[in-house]
Amino acid sequence: MRRWFVVVLWCKYWIFNGWFVCAGSGFVSQDIYLHGYFSASIKLPADYTAGVVVAFYMSNGDMYEKNHDEIDFEFLGNIRGKDWRIQTNIYGNGSTSVGREERYGLWFDPSEDFHQYSLLWTHNLIVFYVDNVPIREIKRAEAMGGDFPSKPMSLYATIWDGSDWATNGGKYRVNYKYAPFISEFSEFVLHGCSVDPTEHTTNNCENTPQPGASQPAGPTQNQRSKMSSFRNKYMQYSYCYDRSRYNTPPTECVVDPKEAERLRGFDPVTFGGGRRPRRGKRHHRSKSASSM
Repeated sequence: MRRWFVVVLWCKYWIFNGWFVCAGSGFVSQDIYLHGYFSASIKLPADYTAGVVVAFYMSNGDMYEKNHDEIDFEFLGNIRGKDWRIQTNIYGNGSTSVGREERYGLWFDPSEDFHQYSLLWTHNLIVFYVDNVPIREIKRAEAMGGDFPSKPMSLYATIWDGSDWATNGGKYRVNYKYAPFISEFSEFVLHGCSVDPTEHTTNNCENTPQPGASQPAGPTQNQRSKMSSFRNKYMQYSYCYDRSRYNTPPTECVVDPKEAERLRGFDPVTFGGGRRPRRGKRHHRSKSASSM
């Protein structure tokens, strides 16, 4: 599927109940999918983008408000001269109290040109890709219970104001004098099992679609080597090592002492124990997205 979309974050300078009113935008797939491979070529806003969040994700929050699933690519804005960061995350069965975030730097400036960001979601595996390089692999583990995404989801893209948490934990907020903030999307791939939203029996999707030219089966041996190199060089945060958040790492985590030591260099408080930093409330995404 080759289409071109632009999403914009902007601010109207009129006041509602004492506040300036600002609005994001987005779009959503017409179909709902159970498993598949989903990809888009994305160009992020340039210049000063602190607090601006661009998200490319799957969710069923509109259908399952109390026990939704989600698979996220979130691009966290930056201050001028600093690099954009990517955050990945998953939720299953409404498990929002156990965030499984990871954050990374990149080897390129994502605001200068288009780059491909992809999600592979199967019954037992989730893989995040950047320009066909896998950067994170999540395998269904018994320890996760129902926290692995397992219900049909739609594909979304949004841009919104995440001032309370997105850039340095909310230290830098959106400055609307640099608006509008524009992100561009093209070269979509939606290769998955389409599900009738009224259908509750989805066994016919368990083994489809079959991997092929447009959908990988998972990381190859060569890609796993690239993934390891990427994570060693660019990963800056992993929930498994967040001592300020979890006294004991979630049960599916495999703790690597060398990785823990490297991450401590990015944030000695979070990864080395001590006082928990203040965390902002996550922004609620608008449900009024247009269809793709």
